[in-house]
Amino acid sequence: MPWIDWSPFFHTWELSGRYPALLSDPKKGEAARKLFLDAQRLLAAITEDRLLTARATYGFFPAGSTPEDEIVVLSPDRARELARFPMPRQREDKEVCLSLADFIAPLAEAPRDYLGGFIVTAGLGTDALTARFEADHDDYSAIMAKALADRLAEAAAEWLHHRARVEWGYGASESLTHEQILAETYRGIRPAFGYPACPDHAPKATLFDLLDNAAHHGVSLTESFAMYPTASVSGLYFAHPEARYFSVGRAG
Repeated sequence: MPWIDWSPFFHTWELSGRYPALLSDPKKGEAARKLFLDAQRLLAAITEDRLLTARATYGFFPAGSTPEDEIVVLSPDRARELARFPMPRQREDKEVCLSLADFIAPLAEAPRDYLGGFIVTAGLGTDALTARFEADHDDYSAIMAKALADRLAEAAAEWLHHRARVEWGYGASESLTHEQILAETYRGIRPAFGYPACPDHAPKATLFDLLDNAAHHGVSLTESFAMYPTASVSGLYFAHPEARYFSVGRAG
């Protein structure tokens, strides 16, 4: 819970602004404070009665990039290929057009590099919780439960990324405030498939095969690569100090 970024929660209810300043906004503050109080009450019930469950699977893998802008994931002994992620390159008229593959060392070169992957959810139990509210015709609480599950999933992803950076090594000496972490001032990125830098959702299937432990995290993919439970996040970890988010633009 301490890792929750509350600003997007208010955006779900069409209250724009940044938390906590939004709570004292002269026009929106009263509505924001009531909403926040209701959220805290339900969150306390979720915690006390364990109404939602958060789970995650993650790993680090030897990897290298190819001249064709692919990231190849290898077995621990680097003897065989486990997966391959195509990474589109920016289609812009500028000197440097980026691909996420640029942030992984070339396959044939040293030093040898690594790629991380993760699947995290906080949505286990959401269907039962919302069904209970809907049976009581309490649509407000049902929507609130889904909104909180989404925030908890994102918070779990943030917490897990911090743990991954520490275990990977380069984040072991990281000393950032909560605000700095939420502002993503740390080294590395965790893009999800569907992000502007990797807009194709199909490689999620490769990621899920790579982290083949669905019995633990309980997240599945639909035919259109949507995750279920919906309060779930998955993606890749890049450790390169210059790694950043960008948009590749439209393919066509």
